[in-house]
Amino acid sequence: MSNRVTEMLGCQYPIIQGAMGIISNPEMVAAVSNAGGLGLLATAFADNVDIIREQVQTTKKLTDKPFGANLFMMNPLSDQFARLLAEEDVRAVTLSGGSPKVLIPLLHELGMKALVVVPTVKVAVSAESHGADAIVAEGSESGGIQGYQGASTIVLTPAVVDAAKVPVIAAGGIGDSRGYKAALALGAEGVQVGTRFIASTECIAHATYKDIIVQSPETGTELLDRGRLRIRALHTPLVEKLIQSEQMEDYVFGGKAMEASWLKGDADAGVLPAGQISGLIHNVLSVKEIIEEMVS
Repeated sequence: MSNRVTEMLGCQYPIIQGAMGIISNPEMVAAVSNAGGLGLLATAFADNVDIIREQVQTTKKLTDKPFGANLFMMNPLSDQFARLLAEEDVRAVTLSGGSPKVLIPLLHELGMKALVVVPTVKVAVSAESHGADAIVAEGSESGGIQGYQGASTIVLTPAVVDAAKVPVIAAGGIGDSRGYKAALALGAEGVQVGTRFIASTECIAHATYKDIIVQSPETGTELLDRGRLRIRALHTPLVEKLIQSEQMEDYVFGGKAMEASWLKGDADAGVLPAGQISGLIHNVLSVKEIIEEMVS
């Protein structure tokens, strides 16, 4: 299954694992790459280069296939992470959370491919003008950090395809073979998948996090305002409380709260990011099973 995305990334299938913060663990990343996709390590919450180096080297021990990383533009260490990734022979990264125009030239200088995550056609065109090698068109169904403007994946994907010359990868609301095929029918040359991989045996997310995804209806997520951005998260009692109070406290998304909720399963300690695809996820499978079903 060769297209511009697989040729660029060196993977068998044009399936990229979304960057999922502290639960984007090396074991899951390696499993995605071993199954034919492209696993991505996450750097958004890292505060030193050594953490990323350790994760890259651990992943290398688990796979001899290509894998990548996500660079979050709001993290001031992103340029240092880029140089470290290049040293470790990681050749592709996704860029999100801010303007990529400063980092793309550095990535190209380092011999790396830049895949820019965008919420609108306007941002896609801008990213391409700054040298993006591919565009990840992320629809509003996706989990985690969101802006205040955006369209659904089924609208955004073909709109970006029409506007861009570089390959387009669809993200948001994709978790099985139906979504995968739909994305390709919309003109995308690949998909980025996040929430479905949280509900995998290799992901270190706590069983409680996975269970809430599996039990979620199609209406089981909410958008929470957090100043410049929003967060799509699973509807839990904590999220209901935040909606009623019309505020988003810092403690529920980051630091100790993230560890307590994502890794230790305390759903009252922090919000649990997830996309609307949660309503179509009914079991926890291995990464290999997820990808094989998707491309079947």
